[in-house]
Amino acid sequence: MLIIGIAGGTGSGKTTVVNKIINALPPGEVAVMPQDSYYKDSSHVPPEERQKINFDEPASIEWTLLEKHLKELKEGKTIEMPTYSYLTCTRQPETVTVQPRDVVIVEGILVLTDPAMRDMMDVKVFVDTDADDRLIRVIARDCVERGRTPMMVINRYQDVLKPMHQMYIEPSKRFADLIVPQGGNNIVAINLLTDYIESRLRHGQRAKSL
Repeated sequence: MLIIGIAGGTGSGKTTVVNKIINALPPGEVAVMPQDSYYKDSSHVPPEERQKINFDEPASIEWTLLEKHLKELKEGKTIEMPTYSYLTCTRQPETVTVQPRDVVIVEGILVLTDPAMRDMMDVKVFVDTDADDRLIRVIARDCVERGRTPMMVINRYQDVLKPMHQMYIEPSKRFADLIVPQGGNNIVAINLLTDYIESRLRHGQRAKSL
């Protein structure tokens, strides 16, 4: 199993990069574990307080569960991945069944900040996109998917997203094996990454046949 970590700021284009990797590989070879699925449950917090939760610091993630699930996949076990709602800021009762695959992608803004997670990764990728481009994408996404107004998003960007990016996410770039500038638009970098994944898979398959 090849474990790939893909990090980058909010709105950097991580999901686009992940989707292009999946589409370039044979069907059924890739499992994706979004960091967002492992946000700590906030159902015990009053609803009016949940919107104040800082989702951009490492303490917001249940790393132990994410690491446990990743280890179980490496052992050939099927896991039940949690789901999280940004509308209610709570973990949902529904889970997603994830089976072991040749490639597992762990994707999220903070996945390179945790030392134990980094040690489990075979390849570490950082998607690097200009702050202005990321803000535009976040405004468009949060207004449509998370019920926020543009001013709410801008205020949150200034108060939380930008300082947390500078404190945690940007420094984690130094741990990356590959930096992908311009996000999903960087076809050359994505092709290089996909070619590397395919070569590792072929090498593993040859080793199994010997």
